[in-house]
Amino acid sequence: MTQITLNALSRETEDITAAYTAAGGDAAVLHNHGLSSLVVSGNKVLSANATEGIVLEKKETENGVDIKLTIKKGYKIPLPVHLCFGLVPKDGLQEIKMDFVAEEDSAVELIAHCTFPNAEKVIHKMDAEMLIGKNASLKYTETHFHGPHGGIQVLPKAHIMIEEGGRYYTNFSLISGRVGYLEFDYSVDAEKDSICEMVTKVYGKADDKIKILERIALNGENARSVIKSRIAITDNAESVFRGITEGHAPRARGHVDCMEVIQGDAKAEAVPIVRVDNPLAKVTHEAAIGCVDKKEVETLMARGLEEDDAIDIIVKGMLA
Repeated sequence: MTQITLNALSRETEDITAAYTAAGGDAAVLHNHGLSSLVVSGNKVLSANATEGIVLEKKETENGVDIKLTIKKGYKIPLPVHLCFGLVPKDGLQEIKMDFVAEEDSAVELIAHCTFPNAEKVIHKMDAEMLIGKNASLKYTETHFHGPHGGIQVLPKAHIMIEEGGRYYTNFSLISGRVGYLEFDYSVDAEKDSICEMVTKVYGKADDKIKILERIALNGENARSVIKSRIAITDNAESVFRGITEGHAPRARGHVDCMEVIQGDAKAEAVPIVRVDNPLAKVTHEAAIGCVDKKEVETLMARGLEEDDAIDIIVKGMLA
């Protein structure tokens, strides 16, 4: 069992805990030694706790933290593992290197909150390698909370390998505060009888820039996947989405689904790409870009809301 006691007296801990709470996290879980958790502020590990079945290794580096998280063979972790990454100052660089392994027949849920409430000149990089072992399962939810300035670059990159019978579900959400610049780059290799579901939800405003690239290669027989993207942009924000699914094996099934809503002078581009080189595989796609439904806006305005507030509610409903 890995355990570093949360330094409740440090100002940095107080700041990151407050930011974590503002991002939607429950700070109580970070103090509960019955739950696995990890709190990283900048390049400092403020707390770490690993319960039975989990091996957590961490190393502070010049600009971030290297993390290796292993779920041991056969362990079904009953409660979610809580992760908190962030920078409270206005400027800085945070580089997270993640090596995650879910060994054979294991199962775990990771809930990550990434918080940058004051960012004016911040870069947050994440470079991850994930291995989902045979018949193992990982559910990974990542929620970002940004401030109002838009002065942040978010650069997450990950490669995920799903072995036979493995299951991988991920949900990335950035709808609070300004996006800034987002370049999301995930790729997945899925083997026989595996399942992969990737969901991204992003709300861009002002001059935010959003680039999303998701690629799934269905390499094994009966591998299945869904890429689902929901993006809303307004003002002068721009978004580019690329969702790629490749069917390389018999009875592989995949689908790419992108929906974008634009307002003002925003610009959106969505390109679902499907490639199949096995006659028994099937991959489909759909993409739609449009404005908010006028009747829905009018209905909310009739109830007393201003137009911008009505649009905001409708957009957040789509992203919920």
